[in-house]
Amino acid sequence: MNLISEQQAFAFEVEPTVASFHTHDGSERNVTSMADGTEVENNVTLNPYALVQRQGMIEGNLDNALTNQSLPRDINPGSQKLLIVITPTHARPHQAYYLNRLAYTLKLVQPPLLWIVVEMTSQSEETAGILRKSGIMYRHLVCKKNLTDIKDRNVHQRNVALSHIETHRLDGIVYFADEYNVYSIDLFEQMRQIRQFGTWTVAKQTQDNNRVTLEDPVCNGTKVIGWHLNELSKRYRRFHAETPGFAFNSTILWDPRRWHRPTLEQIRQLETVKDGFQASSIIEQVVEDESQMEGLPQDCSRIMVWELNIESNSFYPQKWLMKNNLDVIAPLA
Repeated sequence: MNLISEQQAFAFEVEPTVASFHTHDGSERNVTSMADGTEVENNVTLNPYALVQRQGMIEGNLDNALTNQSLPRDINPGSQKLLIVITPTHARPHQAYYLNRLAYTLKLVQPPLLWIVVEMTSQSEETAGILRKSGIMYRHLVCKKNLTDIKDRNVHQRNVALSHIETHRLDGIVYFADEYNVYSIDLFEQMRQIRQFGTWTVAKQTQDNNRVTLEDPVCNGTKVIGWHLNELSKRYRRFHAETPGFAFNSTILWDPRRWHRPTLEQIRQLETVKDGFQASSIIEQVVEDESQMEGLPQDCSRIMVWELNIESNSFYPQKWLMKNNLDVIAPLA
């Protein structure tokens, strides 16, 4: 039984895969689915009340003044919603390529946009250089967790960014944009329509690179009514959006009474849950059920994010090593 309507058909072919469709009531049907320390770099002086007018001209990040005050809720009546894009990064082959590619994408997005990039241990000169040259308003943060004590560095890096947003009461839409994914520009414009929580389709390349599967909500208009599943192991998750497949209102982090949250506990991604459950662990803290979600775009009918498996094909000659960060490599003596 194919539950995707004609209006939900995608514009290009993806290899069909057998998947499970989970509904709100927990029932399941088989369907065919289309296949804590923080440091901040401060280089540029910026008046936060001029974010909209000057964001496109800023080369650097917010100044120290922003550390002690929140962004204005409404800079002017016609201003667009601030997008807060969180990207964890670490030294490895292709890092420079990934960061530059994402920077070029974000530069095409209409302001205001704040890019929060988080590294482990310390700020690298190479990453700082890319951020300074990007022309994007940014924050360069550091996660001080000991690498030997953690299982997933990305979880802790994202939590550093969430803590920063909460501490400085930044008002916007929070999105976890991992550097290796490919994003449609329209995705970021669609995010500005989100009131509380938005979700959409993510196209995912399989490990063998032979096919593409879709991780996506089943939508009726913008109403989320269920989920397409491609792996049976994931059916035990409460919510089935992947990390690049959702965004939410940042005020949920620091204004729980506005959203009638039952608890005042901080919202953080959990590392202690099983692999593949981290995204669901944070979604469960943000919304109660699918009725509080918005599917984007209409009928969730368009792919706006691609997860590509580029690094698995990396090859370096024997006796070559990474001497420094960001693709700087040299042969052994």
